[in-house]
Amino acid sequence: MPSQFFGLNIAASGLRASNAALNTTANNIANAQTDGYSRQEVTQQASNALRTFTTYGCAGAGVDTIAIERVRDSFYDVKYWDNNCKYGEFEVKAYYARTIEDYFEDDGITGFTSVFNKMSGALQSLVSNASNDNSKAEFISTAKALTDYFNNMYGNLQELQKDINLEIKQSVDQINSIAEKICTLNKQVNVIELSGAKANELRDQREKLVDELSEYVDVKITELPIYDTNNPDRETGGTRYIVQIAGGQTLVDANDYNTLSYTARATEEKINQTDVDGLYEIVWSNGNEFNLGNAAMEGKLKGLVAMRDGNNGANFNGKLASVTPGTATTPTTITVSVDSDYLKNMQECTLSDTGGRINIGNTIFYYKSWSYDQASKSYTFVMNDAKNDVEVSDGLVGKEVKTSEAVKYQGIPYYMEQMNTWIRGFADKVNEIFTSGYYSGSKNPDDKGCIFFTANKATEGQYEANDLQANVGNGLYEITAGNFAVNEALIANAGLLGTRGEYGNGPEECEKVKEMIELLNSKEKFSFRNGSASELLESILSDVALNASNANTFCTTYEGLKTSIDNQRTSVSGVDEDEEAVSLVKYQNAYNLASRMIQTLTEIYDRLILQTGV
Repeated sequence: MPSQFFGLNIAASGLRASNAALNTTANNIANAQTDGYSRQEVTQQASNALRTFTTYGCAGAGVDTIAIERVRDSFYDVKYWDNNCKYGEFEVKAYYARTIEDYFEDDGITGFTSVFNKMSGALQSLVSNASNDNSKAEFISTAKALTDYFNNMYGNLQELQKDINLEIKQSVDQINSIAEKICTLNKQVNVIELSGAKANELRDQREKLVDELSEYVDVKITELPIYDTNNPDRETGGTRYIVQIAGGQTLVDANDYNTLSYTARATEEKINQTDVDGLYEIVWSNGNEFNLGNAAMEGKLKGLVAMRDGNNGANFNGKLASVTPGTATTPTTITVSVDSDYLKNMQECTLSDTGGRINIGNTIFYYKSWSYDQASKSYTFVMNDAKNDVEVSDGLVGKEVKTSEAVKYQGIPYYMEQMNTWIRGFADKVNEIFTSGYYSGSKNPDDKGCIFFTANKATEGQYEANDLQANVGNGLYEITAGNFAVNEALIANAGLLGTRGEYGNGPEECEKVKEMIELLNSKEKFSFRNGSASELLESILSDVALNASNANTFCTTYEGLKTSIDNQRTSVSGVDEDEEAVSLVKYQNAYNLASRMIQTLTEIYDRLILQTGV
């Protein structure tokens, strides 16, 4: 049979429960504007009833406050994280695509079309003044403006590549920082929850960090209960919180976390010919590979890598055909056969010409130099034996050879390659015209004009005509947008320009100038992507404009979805001040009633004890 004072205990339990609910409501109201805060509510249940052994059987024993729980739906969290990484990727792509578009946009003065038209106009004037060295000098000057344009564009794109590379480094640092914070919170959460309480605020902080992380990389969260080792069926209250990124690579596992590190590529470790020095390779700090090329990877980091390394999938790839072992005095050489058309054309190839890394059968090797054989359609690499950990053996013959994973996006290397392809083809045609002509001071049939376009060497001087033959060695591959130049001999003496078609013709004869004019306007004479020489800008801008448009469209779409999903999540876990006001009144009334019950029972007990003498 319950005590005479049992009702007081029941009323006291109601008072405690109402007090907990009021405190929780107060906390919700206080954090109504706190970013990442999840609304909390009190979980209550009726206390176990007491047997009375009387006619009514059992008596209620009041209320128990079980826990203060977060109101949160993990479904919306997962939706938000999945969408946020897509938004992060396309936001980066949209920003840098717009930047590249601004670089190529013609301002009417220094843009490609403006410069090209000035050169075309100077050629037209030269037709009527073929014997005038000043007119030749004017044409050469406009041609130099064209080479300066490409030099500047090359420099701009390389600076942009440096900026992106730095942002990749900063992203890696941020991912590491978030991983450390999540790991710390995991420890704190388990300390609290192993004691039976709920670490609601700490869990909110942890999931806010995951929100931030999901913009950089795709994330997958797994939370597993920890069981008592002595009683495998009993949950301890602690959990094992696992964060996986980039297609399933583990970043955080309970109290441990992995960090990413970056190492700068040396000059002799470039992947693309036009890459700047010091591009970062990302690996796990424990030495394991961090797979940036994972198809499942998404997020800001993927977008940055796509813009920095994207060559539209035109990476070097082939099969190892043969190995010539090195000796004490000669290095090892390998021959690689290729099938891709862009690798069979030195105008389109992007292979580094300063040495680099090459993957043979999933083993990394380093090479010093390479050459291309037109007849066999194969590459010969001179290996860097001193740097290689193992020797290239005959056992690798037939294995796949590649410099890197193909990055199927039109990033900076792609736009560099487009410019280089146009430059090499155009320079070859222009040089063919003027080297087959005669300059005005020719004294014998061998006094033909010199090459018009060339390239500045890395050290000093310029490449000669023999160096730039399309069918000899690497030939035109020596020319890039960065070193594209007009022959210094022509700048010094415009009279060396081979304008005459036949030896002995008069100084007014300008057959080669007319051929040059035809070259500028005829797709039959020179074609780039089915357009004439003057349509380079349209071709490149069509690419970058399409990429920018697509990235903007996706960015806008995912940004809208991000807002929508966040609103859905907030509708569940956010604090509604009107709702909390109603709860405040409700729990206040409950508290007052419990207090009134205690007062009533006190009066009853007072009368019972003091006035009846019981």
